[in-house]
Amino acid sequence: MSIRSIETIRTEIQPNLVIVALEDESGAVGIGETFFGAGSVEAHIHEVLAPILAETRTSAPQAIAAALSSYVGYTGSGTETRANSAVDIAAWDLLAKRAGLPLNELLGGPRKDSIPVYNTCAGYSYINAQSRQSSSNWGTGVTGERPNGEYEDLWAFHREPAKLARELMDAGYPGMKIWPFDRAAEESGGSRAADLRDGLHVLEQIRDEVGTGIKVYLELHSLWTLAGAERLLRAVEPFELEWAEDPVRSDRPDSLAALREQTSVPIAGGESVGAGYLGYTSLFEKKALDVAILDLGWCGGITAGTDLVALADHHGLAVALHDCTGPVSLAVAAHLATTAPNIQVQEVARAFYHGWYPQIASGLPHLERGRLSLAEAPGHGIELTDEWLQHPGTSRRKTLLK
Repeated sequence: MSIRSIETIRTEIQPNLVIVALEDESGAVGIGETFFGAGSVEAHIHEVLAPILAETRTSAPQAIAAALSSYVGYTGSGTETRANSAVDIAAWDLLAKRAGLPLNELLGGPRKDSIPVYNTCAGYSYINAQSRQSSSNWGTGVTGERPNGEYEDLWAFHREPAKLARELMDAGYPGMKIWPFDRAAEESGGSRAADLRDGLHVLEQIRDEVGTGIKVYLELHSLWTLAGAERLLRAVEPFELEWAEDPVRSDRPDSLAALREQTSVPIAGGESVGAGYLGYTSLFEKKALDVAILDLGWCGGITAGTDLVALADHHGLAVALHDCTGPVSLAVAAHLATTAPNIQVQEVARAFYHGWYPQIASGLPHLERGRLSLAEAPGHGIELTDEWLQHPGTSRRKTLLK
């Protein structure tokens, strides 16, 4: 059955988000999503991908993925890849809905009924104003009085890290991700000259309060030089971190492999590598990672993501799935995670999960005591709310495929 229309939906609530809706000839609708550069992704979908979908006259996800393979932009997480990812996710959702099955049943069937999570300590407006990762785009300051809202965790991990760690542990979260060294990296260019004292003090307060009762995941956002990252990782070795994520860019596998040899801190990375086997194969073969991280909205979607999870498994690597982007990405990640034994943990940003996600969608995976579980709804389970679709701050653009 062919696709009848493709629609993009954007929101002022999170300007970096673009949702894709594919409608087939029967009127069934599949929903996909990607994040960052929403305007360029939207234009690419309607100007480049829509004519290709009209020509292919199929809704089969693998056939669509093959047809959308581009001459340029086929590696990395650029506009082409993010657009393809959103369409692929929507096509899988559509296929599962037509079959009347939860998405994970189409992906081989669930091997576990829930997946453990860690809380990324973002705030409600994190990465909201710009399409880049920067302290200027954190959505809140980290000085002065605590911002309003129960889950302003970014402010809290900078100003009250011990209190936040205790709160998360008491709420059942087995882990927390923080990035207390980002400003030091920005000020120093990621060099060995960076002042690490503030970040180390954050880690000291967490461990003094809860010991090793909560796992600490250190996010470094690829801001460091090799020499700067080596110095930082040696400095944090005493804190028994679960991993250090993206200490240098993931397209530098030799540097990451060198860091693994030089420090005892496990290295995680890969979410920004994007599509194609080349980037991941280099990381895996050079033994650059302890944990591979994937974002299904950036790597080519579910079709590419399942292959990459299998590739990681072939190399004996654990996989963790990225969130902090949108409700559809969280749902599809949870579905895939329940099918693959080497997917060990799922990221959740509770400020998003309890904040703006419910404003735009229903059917979120159930989060309780540090684990995500799925309902039995067909597809990935996410449905867009009528209130949000009709809101003046929501924009919609549809292309009919003839």
